[in-house]
Amino acid sequence: MASGGAPLPTATQCATKVELSISCENLMDMDVFSKSDPLCALYINTSDSQWYEFGRTEMILNCLNPKFAKRFVIDYYFETVQRLKFCVYDIDNDTYDLSDDDFLGELECTLGQVVSNKQMTRPLLLKNRRPAGRGTITICAEEITDTRVANFEVSARRLDKKVDCYDHHSSGSHDLIGSFKTTLAEMQTGTHISPAEFECINPKKSMKKSYKNSGVCFGSLYIVEYTFLDYIMGGCQINFTIAIDFTGSNGDPGSPQSLHYISPEGYNEYLAAIWSVGNVIQDYDSKKMFPVFGFGAQLPPSWQVSHEFPVNFNPANPFCSGIEGVVDAYRHCLPQLKLWGPTNFSPIINHVACFARQALQQHVASNYFVLLIITDGVITDMDHTRAAIVEASRLPMSIIIVGVGGADFSAMEFLDSDDKLLQAPSGVVASRDIVQFVPFRNFQRNSVALAQSVLAELPDQVASFFNAYKLKPPNLFNVPEPS
Repeated sequence: MASGGAPLPTATQCATKVELSISCENLMDMDVFSKSDPLCALYINTSDSQWYEFGRTEMILNCLNPKFAKRFVIDYYFETVQRLKFCVYDIDNDTYDLSDDDFLGELECTLGQVVSNKQMTRPLLLKNRRPAGRGTITICAEEITDTRVANFEVSARRLDKKVDCYDHHSSGSHDLIGSFKTTLAEMQTGTHISPAEFECINPKKSMKKSYKNSGVCFGSLYIVEYTFLDYIMGGCQINFTIAIDFTGSNGDPGSPQSLHYISPEGYNEYLAAIWSVGNVIQDYDSKKMFPVFGFGAQLPPSWQVSHEFPVNFNPANPFCSGIEGVVDAYRHCLPQLKLWGPTNFSPIINHVACFARQALQQHVASNYFVLLIITDGVITDMDHTRAAIVEASRLPMSIIIVGVGGADFSAMEFLDSDDKLLQAPSGVVASRDIVQFVPFRNFQRNSVALAQSVLAELPDQVASFFNAYKLKPPNLFNVPEPS
């Protein structure tokens, strides 16, 4: 593992700062006459597949259940898989090199997994991926944002703050009235009708027996808008659905010229799009069960054309386990189909929109739906597709379209209405832009860049939709409505 500064993401990416705190329990006792002296080092895996040391906690003497005070602040990018490794050591000497210290275990995960769980506890593993035999590590994530409290702004690093109250003098020599400490949770208990109360204590007066306080301050916390991470850390699930184009224009899957032809290395553009987008989004679905549908093919045994069929041929349970399950189902169904046509998008869009509409009726931001459509050709049902997208724009739903092959995708770019909101044939205008289209040929063999391009707008789409409907994250206790 290398040390030093890790390569930075490209300047076009928008980062959110996340703070990670680390604790461990039941660590192995490696010392003879005392307990282990643990330290945790954080490593980050970058685009060059190297592990770089990001930082270390302090070392805690004689402790098998450490709660490290040192926290790590990391730039978080939703559209990127950010791999992390937490390594715990028993420090035996004063050298900086950790190779001569006792290794207690490690955890590899992604930053997406951490923030989607908010607090994640996992067993420590040895470097050969076996359980260390003893010990767990807990990682807690908090977003660092600016929060407005009363009439002044503070940094919301856990909002664990000390507030000083002064008697103001024009000379600049202000007298301290008293101080109090508060946390985000305490501030959230107050409302404008019944604000939280905090006793102001003057340290110089607190020694007197008759002293009670120097007054009481009243306050409450009002959040103007929730962020994307507020929703994710608050329990919102990103539900990922994949739709695959099996129309005849793709070519015979058995021919190397076909877009569905799987090379001896296991590659085609459909699989590459599934892997690149799915690997990012899967961290935000706790069950990691993804429905996958095909369209434009003739199905056995009747050989009728279907524009919305489960690729696992199980209508009652179209879900695949993990992205690996999606790939397996795609490989298995391909030789059983007759690629046909036409290329209709509206059935699968309306299918996902049905579930998004049900989620909206729950009046809480518990689910957001992302539909990935991978296609090779021109849409046949453009009017119905426009109407479906306009309707879906009023639901917790986004659509990603990846165009494979060398076709003319100008119609797809029309649906990705960055400059002007999409209009249905009836004249109804979309409430927001929910479509992101990219041609795969612009990202040949660069799955990271493809994922960044198609997913960059998603966090804002999620947060802006739920804030517009004044929907709170489901698991934030006693959080006031956005004002």
